[in-house]
Amino acid sequence: MSELDSGERVISEKVPSVRSVSIGFWIGAGARDERDDRAGVSHFIEHLLFKGSSSYDAQQIAETFDAMGAELNAATSREHTVVYSRVPDRHVEEALAVMTDMVFAPQFSELDQEREVVLEEIAMYEDAPQDLVHDLFSQAVFGTHALGRPVIGTADVISTISRRSIAGYHRSMYTGANIVVAAAGNITHDRFVSLLQRFEHGGTAGGRVPIRRPLVRMPAPGIRFQRKDTEQYHLCLGAPGISRSDRRRFAASLLDGILGGSASSRLFQEIREKRGMAYSVYSFASQYTDTGLIGFYVGTREENLAQCVEIAVEQVGEIAAGKLRPGELERAKESLKGRIMLSMESTSNRMSRLGKSVITDTELMTFDRIFAEIDAVEPDDLAELAGVLLAPDGLSAAGVGPDEDRFRRAVEQANPALVPAAA
Repeated sequence: MSELDSGERVISEKVPSVRSVSIGFWIGAGARDERDDRAGVSHFIEHLLFKGSSSYDAQQIAETFDAMGAELNAATSREHTVVYSRVPDRHVEEALAVMTDMVFAPQFSELDQEREVVLEEIAMYEDAPQDLVHDLFSQAVFGTHALGRPVIGTADVISTISRRSIAGYHRSMYTGANIVVAAAGNITHDRFVSLLQRFEHGGTAGGRVPIRRPLVRMPAPGIRFQRKDTEQYHLCLGAPGISRSDRRRFAASLLDGILGGSASSRLFQEIREKRGMAYSVYSFASQYTDTGLIGFYVGTREENLAQCVEIAVEQVGEIAAGKLRPGELERAKESLKGRIMLSMESTSNRMSRLGKSVITDTELMTFDRIFAEIDAVEPDDLAELAGVLLAPDGLSAAGVGPDEDRFRRAVEQANPALVPAAA
């Protein structure tokens, strides 16, 4: 890893067996870094980076990457923004010239047109209950903390936020010290650093990593519901998880795999395969700097809702009681290791692993070390984690569907205190 004069950290991995290079600009700016009256500005800036920079207009940016046969995209999360590309190795210099200008010198052109695009994206998102319920679940778990807000922002803020506010946020967050540039593919580290130095923008120098407000005290479990005339109820049930630096994260990944993270998982088998009560059912786990999320999602018709909750609570209880099935943990370990190994055949995944590790200040482990940590997880570790993280009195719930009373009666089976507290 290297550091440029401007403060940007640079990390790369040479993969000589490929003819591509994946590049990512990782910025430590996400939804949890925004003020309440600027909610969604990180995601809005992600859009605006593509609308023109000091040297390229929006059409030139699009045509340049299309002409190379390259991919160019971006994403915003609760803790970072990333602009990324995968290009043929002979076009790395051209790609970096455009990407650095996009990231460091956006003109915030076509502001009002892109404002309408984001408002349409918000409307589309609100019309997708299987996505909307996850934002409601974050609100149920984190309450008024910034981690509970939707990354995409709100229509009220996006409709009114000014160019001056957008530019000020970009100026404060897109500084050298708060940016990591990662690459993986057919390129040497020295050449990658040399190219970045050539395209450095003087305005990005200095700065500091913004101090992120920690989640000092976890709010009490919450419940959120949004009424929609849907054919199914969409439900998330879960609780705060663990941080990305927590040693128990390997056990948490295995718990996720056993509970609902694969086709052989308990929820998939019990709810979908054996009873046919859902098409989509899965568990999920997210990790942040100082906390996380863990839970499960199911989309099902109203006559199945209560039974789906009952089955999920029963399966979590069995794991917490140490009642693992023969070969269950071993299969989960091999599945997790296999998925990690297969994912590393992608230069994009390798780049993401590097960039995310540095921007989040997380130890970059060797694969041998990762596999050893996975193998070291014991059945008691899983039982303890399930018992602590998914204890009934700590569960929050979120739902989208036609009848709130039916939803509340269903989740009451999981955490009886939720419904009276919200009534």
